[in-house]
Amino acid sequence: MSALTLLSEWNRDLARAVGALGRDTFFPALISAVRERVPIAYPQIWLYHRDLPPSVLYHEIPPAAVASQIDAYLEGPYREDPFFQASINRPKNRIYLLSRLTAGRLESSSYYNDYYADTGTVDEAIFLSQLQGGSVINLSMMRLPEQGAFNEDEFQLLYSLADPISELLRIHSEFDAFAVENLIQPGIDHQIDLAFRTFGTSLLSPREKGVLELMLRGYGTDTTADRLSIARETVRRHRKSIYRKLDVNSQTDLFSLFLNTMSCLGEAAGDDPLKIYMGPS
Repeated sequence: MSALTLLSEWNRDLARAVGALGRDTFFPALISAVRERVPIAYPQIWLYHRDLPPSVLYHEIPPAAVASQIDAYLEGPYREDPFFQASINRPKNRIYLLSRLTAGRLESSSYYNDYYADTGTVDEAIFLSQLQGGSVINLSMMRLPEQGAFNEDEFQLLYSLADPISELLRIHSEFDAFAVENLIQPGIDHQIDLAFRTFGTSLLSPREKGVLELMLRGYGTDTTADRLSIARETVRRHRKSIYRKLDVNSQTDLFSLFLNTMSCLGEAAGDDPLKIYMGPS
């Protein structure tokens, strides 16, 4: 296929993504444009903020793999994710490759042993866009064993696409519907801390509340047990009780509930925002 044909097809796919800006079809259109250039698996769009749990905005992960890919990630390993760390520490690039970012140390890391080894993937790349208010949005692209790791030609191709893709992610985030639903406004760090301290206090025991706060701050079972000086099985028992009392089924549901209740902080006036959120409208 000629270079002119390849460029024409990329321009066509990119135009479709541009036309979908601000709509629910944007993420699928953007991912489709990338997938036509390079084989990828498990595409995901993540929103990161230094002081809040991550949000998965969109994904194309098979239902059977959601627990290992998303729920397990949110149980705590995300804090050790090299991509998360790069995202919240003033990233210098718009694309990162996992093997290069970890410089061959991935398989010896706790992140790999606690999480990544169970994903069934062999490599990962992200496009990254820095947003206002300290948030970062990533388009994550994994590779399955049969696809192999990204080779140099594939990475260079992705690298050539990084600028327009990063810019489109930023522009999409500035549409009102996206910004209102997903973005944390700057200057509310004290409200975030207040939410961590008050969320769930009306429904949970003091010990459960301590476990919940560490869950929301992204700490896994082992770290939570160490910090609270309790057994790991006790932490797991408290987690199950928290899920039951808050009527959620996963860490993803818990984080969504937490983020939704932040709009009630003002009305709660230092009390549990859940009482306002779950009360009569």
